Amino acid sequence: MVKVEKKGDERPEVLVRRFNREVQQSGIMTIAKKKRYFEKDLNRGLRRKSAIRRNSIASLKRGY
Repeated sequence: MVKVEKKGDERPEVLVRRFNREVQQSGIMTIAKKKRYFEKDLNRGLRRKSAIRRNSIASLKRGY
């Protein structure tokens, strides 16, 4: 839970901007967007294939 308190005579626009920054940095929005729709869990074979694919793409980007 993100909590932002007003500092002295801080303007509301600045407070909202600080709140938005805290939400972005905490990663709450990415989690909420992922949980928006239900997805079935992948079985072990599909997870393994996707992991191999991700690793091979990452190694190509790194130049190994």
